[in-house]
Amino acid sequence: MVVTWFGAGLSPVVPGTMGSLAALPFAWVIATLGAPWMLVPAGVAVFLIGWWASDVYCRLAGLKDPGRIVIDEVAAQWITLSVAPPELVPYLVGFVLFRIFDMLKPWPISWADRRVSGGFGVMIDDILAAGFSTPLLWLFLIFLWT
Repeated sequence: MVVTWFGAGLSPVVPGTMGSLAALPFAWVIATLGAPWMLVPAGVAVFLIGWWASDVYCRLAGLKDPGRIVIDEVAAQWITLSVAPPELVPYLVGFVLFRIFDMLKPWPISWADRRVSGGFGVMIDDILAAGFSTPLLWLFLIFLWT
């Protein structure tokens, strides 16, 4: 349940996208009840839990990065959304930006995806994708949203 984010990763099509979508309502609750910046410590907590759980799952499955693991998308999606108000358009833009970088994997994301193994490897490429999408979302909000 942890690595598949309550079953989102069991989707037969685009499980990573489903994991990112499943992260959005939780992000909205955290940002609404607290503040958007609270998604950073929440994302770090999910990253640490995901690192451990993904490592166990990969060892048991005998696979490097099974598609069913989507907790990495959750942690990274939350970090991306940490700069956005909990509103439809900013969340949609953050979702799309993160998915673009997660799928295209520009360097160093592609390097990490190929070279880093275990639970940390599963998680880190998505965090690096958030490192690209978060500042772009912030720029969108500053220059195009207001």
